[in-house]
Amino acid sequence: MTLLLARSNLEALLDPGACLDALRRGFTAERDGAVARRVIAGLPGRGSATALLPGLVAGIPAYTVKVNAKFPGSRPALRGVVCLHDLGTGELLAQLDSATVTAWRTGLAAALGTHALARPGAGTVAVIGAGAQADLVMRGLAELREVRGLTVCDLDAGRAAAFAERHGARLGIGAAVAAGPRAAVRDAGIVVMATWARRPLLHAADVLPGTHVTSLGADEPGKAELGTDLLKGARVVVDDVPLAAEMGVLAAAGLGAGHAAGTLRDLLRGRMPGRVKGDEVTVYAPVGLPWQDLALGWTAYEAARATGTGTKFDFLA
Repeated sequence: MTLLLARSNLEALLDPGACLDALRRGFTAERDGAVARRVIAGLPGRGSATALLPGLVAGIPAYTVKVNAKFPGSRPALRGVVCLHDLGTGELLAQLDSATVTAWRTGLAAALGTHALARPGAGTVAVIGAGAQADLVMRGLAELREVRGLTVCDLDAGRAAAFAERHGARLGIGAAVAAGPRAAVRDAGIVVMATWARRPLLHAADVLPGTHVTSLGADEPGKAELGTDLLKGARVVVDDVPLAAEMGVLAAAGLGAGHAAGTLRDLLRGRMPGRVKGDEVTVYAPVGLPWQDLALGWTAYEAARATGTGTKFDFLA
């Protein structure tokens, strides 16, 4: 039997603290030796078909294959499933809504990177792109450090206002809306970007010394959020150096793999320092890795079995 877990099921099951722990364990686990694949195929119009496989984490007796449709002009823009298989038999244990899994694992992994690289006292946050991923970054970041102020910018002013009101009320802080990216980051110690931008939104002159920037948008060819001048002067950490050079932030800026200081895995395992100087600009720019789908998917699956959540379905009937 396969357990079907819809968005409402996942949102009821998942807890930011538990998911942060699962992701931290995944970042620091021994490598499994398998070669992860990220396949993107363009479709007529503005859509693409994406597959991430296999998701593997040492100690979890399962693996994932994720299949997504990505259509930026649609709402939601991401639709698909994460298939959770038994690692020993191949049994299809569960199918999970991929938009929810992706938002949670991307946002919370980004919160880990943001906290690790931002100055210890940084608590004023600017969000550019007020979608689901930025929402989860904010929820995760609040588990890791004190957030004292929030400014939000989005192409949809109403969505920006709703995001600011929601998180301002949740955290008990002042939250404002800015007309554009430069205005949003003017006084920020931490910048979170999660957009579909295809040209840079911020350049070196737009951010203060000591600012940390997390850029989630440059996760496939053609997408870019940060100018080359900003990246050249920053300490850049990624989640996978070859992928960042092939289709991520380094590729978008025309920079080689050698410009990356290392990976968040290296940082969390103590193999490299994070911020070296207090006044340097740091950047965390992940593309997203298949094992993160497993870390979140397995956490949700175990919680669902413990609580009897979800719908059982027999594909072999």
